[in-house]
Amino acid sequence: MTDTTRAFQYQEHGGPEVLQFLETALGSLAPSDIQLRHTAIGVNFLDIYHRCGKDPSLKLPSGIGVEGVGIVEAIGAEITTFAVGDRVAYVGGPPGAYAIKRNIPAARAVKVPDGIDDHTIAALIFKGMTAEYLIHRCFAVQSGEVAVVHAAAGGVGSIASQWLRALGAIVIGVVGSEAKMEKAIENGCHHVLLSDDPELASKVRALSGGAHVVYDSVGALTFEASLNSLRPRGTLVSFGASSGPPPKIDVGDLTQRGSLYLTRPSIAHYASDRLEYQQGVERLFKAIADGVIKTSKPTVMKLADAVRAHEQLEGRQTMGSIILVPDEAD
Repeated sequence: MTDTTRAFQYQEHGGPEVLQFLETALGSLAPSDIQLRHTAIGVNFLDIYHRCGKDPSLKLPSGIGVEGVGIVEAIGAEITTFAVGDRVAYVGGPPGAYAIKRNIPAARAVKVPDGIDDHTIAALIFKGMTAEYLIHRCFAVQSGEVAVVHAAAGGVGSIASQWLRALGAIVIGVVGSEAKMEKAIENGCHHVLLSDDPELASKVRALSGGAHVVYDSVGALTFEASLNSLRPRGTLVSFGASSGPPPKIDVGDLTQRGSLYLTRPSIAHYASDRLEYQQGVERLFKAIADGVIKTSKPTVMKLADAVRAHEQLEGRQTMGSIILVPDEAD
């Protein structure tokens, strides 16, 4: 078993340039862990939040990345559910996915079904699990309900829009540019609006009478419009802040706007229970296998190019997902 690997770490918080690709120790394999060699690694905005220091619970120096797919190369003494050679994926646990090899808690791993390739899994596992808990458990959308999806041409937005359409929801997508409107339509949105439209909220209400739920990953730029897009007793699910943190809000303001609900969920709290996590992953894999969720080919970059991947993602220069692939020579 290899005692070292190459992995990205950061010693201080900051921009993409703080990421360093270093030779690091794998450490001893705990009885409840498995060791895997990555075949593909997902990149998402949570990685940027971690790198920028928005999670004070993470201590420096830190690894980065919380999702990946690979082949099991070793198992801890207590492991009976996995074997060497198994193909597995994972979401969550300690950051450190930007690595050729790593040890992870077996409780975070799930076996990948045949028929779904590694690149698809890496592109969808975190974003797909996010979409799953948002639309099935955070606010369980029913047929005929109106859902607004911000960043509807992005990673989570693309998946959520398709899944919501399959559930029978009326889907109103919101995108950052006219160039992304066609992609949102392809993702199943019935209507598409621009995030910087000063009449965004009034247009949502004109189209729908007000949304039952708004899924907002943009934050500062769209937060006010998201609240104003809701019908009485509607729910705003604020699950990201790509444009900056949302403004503070007086709780009484939710009453004045129509007894609204506001939640700021985290996948950590929707995937902490092993059984619930497994059920969510199985729901996602079934949606992929059934063709409910389709995705364009992800942007594939070498693991060594993680800094450039962050620059592109943070600059909102991409549509869909970015994945990192270790060099076969590593």
